[in-house]
Amino acid sequence: MPDLPTPQDAAEAALFTESWDAVLSYADLCTSGAASATELAGEAFALGIQEARSAGSGPMRGPARRVLPVIPLLLTAVRTTAATWELAGRGHRLDPDLRLWLNSEKAARYHGMPLQRPIALRGLRDLQEADAALLWLAEVEALPLTVVARRLSLDPAVVSSELAQVRALFRDRCHRNHLDTPMDAECRSYARLLDAVTRSPAADTPEDLSRHLATCVQCAEAAACLRLAGGGLPAALAGGVIGWGGLAYLERRRRAAEVRLGAGRPVAELEAGEPKEGASKARLVRNSLLAAAVLLSLVALGVSMMPMGGSGHDNVAGDDTGTQPVGDPAPTLSSIGAHPSGTASSSTRPTTSSTATDSGDKNPDTEPQGTASATASNSPDPTKSSGSGSGSGSGTTTPATCDVTYDLVNQWPDGFQAAITVTTTKALDTWRVAWSYRDGQQVTQMWDASVAQDGSRVTATAADYNKNVAADGSFTFGFLGTWNNSKNSAPSGFTLNGASCSK
Repeated sequence: MPDLPTPQDAAEAALFTESWDAVLSYADLCTSGAASATELAGEAFALGIQEARSAGSGPMRGPARRVLPVIPLLLTAVRTTAATWELAGRGHRLDPDLRLWLNSEKAARYHGMPLQRPIALRGLRDLQEADAALLWLAEVEALPLTVVARRLSLDPAVVSSELAQVRALFRDRCHRNHLDTPMDAECRSYARLLDAVTRSPAADTPEDLSRHLATCVQCAEAAACLRLAGGGLPAALAGGVIGWGGLAYLERRRRAAEVRLGAGRPVAELEAGEPKEGASKARLVRNSLLAAAVLLSLVALGVSMMPMGGSGHDNVAGDDTGTQPVGDPAPTLSSIGAHPSGTASSSTRPTTSSTATDSGDKNPDTEPQGTASATASNSPDPTKSSGSGSGSGSGTTTPATCDVTYDLVNQWPDGFQAAITVTTTKALDTWRVAWSYRDGQQVTQMWDASVAQDGSRVTATAADYNKNVAADGSFTFGFLGTWNNSKNSAPSGFTLNGASCSK
C-alpha cells in the first residue's frame, strides 16, 4: 500500500481529516475485508488527492475550475482504483457484486461518452465547485448546516438560503443535460412533460409518463434529479456520482451523522455552534437514576433486615434475587447502581452482591464501583474486571475476554491515522473500547464508532450498525489523530466493556 500523501499546508491537512473517513467507508463497501478496504482506500486517496492538486481545486488553492468537489472526487477514485484491481488480477479482494458491476455496461457509462453519463454526475460537475461542495455535504454526507458552513467558510445565517438556491441551480443544470442527451422519439416527447410535473410538489404524474419512467433508465434518473421535493435528491446524487454501492454509502453516512449528533458525539461537534443541552440533560438523567438506585438499595436493605422466620426470610431473599430491584430494573441502572458509599455490602447481601458482579459493568472508566463483590474489591484497578461474564441480555454491555491489535496505518507531521481491531470470546450486543495515550495524542475524527476523550483516556462506542458481535468474532474501527511531541507511541490500558484486553 502506498503511503498517503503528506499535507502541503494546514488547509490540506484539514481536508485529509474531513475526507478520509468517507473514502474508507466506501472502500469498505467495495472490498471483502478490513485489510483490503484500508489498502484500497489508501491507493484511491493518493490518486484522488493527486487529481485534486493537478486541478487546483478546493482549499488547495488554484484557478477556479469546474470539477467535482473533493469528497466525490475521492469516491470516484475508489471506483477507478477498484477497476484497476480487477484488471490487474486482484479482483478476488473486491466485493463479488462490485466485480459483476465493473464488467457490465452500467460501469462503462461512468467513463464513456460524456453525453451518456448519468445526469446527476454531469449536473454536479457543471456547478461551480463551492456550490457543488455545499450540495454534496448537505445532501449526501448529511452534515448539519452549521458544520457545512464552517467547512466552507460560509455565513451560518444564510447557508440555508444558499443551499436552496444551489438545489434550484442543480435542477436547472440537470434539465439542460437531459435535453442534450441523445434520446429516442418517445423520450423526447416526454421531456417537457417531465420538467413540468417535477417542478410542482403537488403535481400528479400522468399514467403514461409513469409507465415510461418504469422502463427508461435515463428518464428515471432525470426525474430523480429534477424532483427536488420528496427527499429523493440524496439518492440521485449518490447513485449518479458514485455508481455501484451509492445507496449503501448514503445509508452509512446517514448513520454516521446520527452517531455524531447523538449522545456520544465529540466535543468538537458541540463547539460548532450547536446547543449543549444534550449533555446537561444526560447528566440530569444520570444523577436522577443514581438517586433512584440509592433509594431502592436502602428500601431493599430495610426489607431484608425485617424480623421474620427462617423460612420466610429465605423466601424474601430468594424473591429479591429473582426480581433484582436494585441491580437490574433497567439497563442504565446496572451502570450507576454501584455507588462509592457501598450501601449494600457483600457481608449483608451476598446474593445481591453476586448478581451485581455478574450483571456487567456499564461505565467502568468513569466511576468507582462500590457494590463490588469480595473478588472485585481486591482488584487494584476498578476498571479491570473479570474477563468472563454472564450471558448478555438486550441493551446490556457484557465484559468479555479480548485481544486488541493497534495498527498505525500512516503518520505525517502532527497527524496520524490508526485502526483498532478487537477480537472477543463472548458474544456482544454492544461494545465500548477504551485506551490511554502517553504522548498527548488527541483523536480528531473516528469512523464506525463514536469517540469521547478525557485527557489521555479515549473511549470508542459502537455504532448502531456494528454493535452486535458474535462469539470469537472481531470488529474494527479507525480514526485520525494529532500528536505534538517528539514521539507517537502506541496506546496502552485497553479495555472492552471494562474488561482488560491483551495487546
